Amino acid sequence: MELTRIELELGLFLDMTDDIAQSEQLFELLSAFALKFDCPWIAYGPLASKQRVFKPNRQDSVVMWNYPAEWQERYSRMGYAKIDPLIKKGRKEAGGFRWSEVYTDESITEDGRRVLDEAATFGLRSGVTVPLHGPADSFRFMSFAQSSDCELQNRAITYLQMAALRFHLRVVKLGTPTEPEQIYKLSAREIECIYWVSKGKSSWEIGTILGRSRNTIISI
Repeated sequence: MELTRIELELGLFLDMTDDIAQSEQLFELLSAFALKFDCPWIAYGPLASKQRVFKPNRQDSVVMWNYPAEWQERYSRMGYAKIDPLIKKGRKEAGGFRWSEVYTDESITEDGRRVLDEAATFGLRSGVTVPLHGPADSFRFMSFAQSSDCELQNRAITYLQMAALRFHLRVVKLGTPTEPEQIYKLSAREIECIYWVSKGKSSWEIGTILGRSRNTIISI
């Protein structure tokens, strides 16, 4: 079967990441790929077990985001990482999810909904967040944001999820001054979960395939 243009673009992105040795260049490459899905803004951040606050972008930090500067400043100043519903849901999910799903979830708090409402006033009206889990309760995420209310299709989310995973693994391999690379060595079970996530499977479906409960999959 003939590959679609976007599949070819994804293959090119995956190939190009092998030759890049700087996190900033990887971020620029991923930003360009995300634009093909009308996502001009992306954010990548850690949330380890001992680091609960999302920090602003720095050259020596593994947190990278190109969100509007005014929103970055307000998000950081208000400490919104503590109540961000995208982070909260990301810690419980294995696969990418739409922001609209979080906004309409009955478990979202008033504060959490306010964070999303304010983000929309700065132009981040919709998007997708991809959880990136690792050993020792380590957690990072990648978000792709749009300026419109259009929802990304499932196939588009799968492509962005695969690109986010490759970006994450490359950044981890390059190493950071704040987090030892070895804590991100994945177990066989974790690699298997990542494989099924790349195929677009939900936490429930992955649990069924692996013979584990949904909560077990979430905690891996």
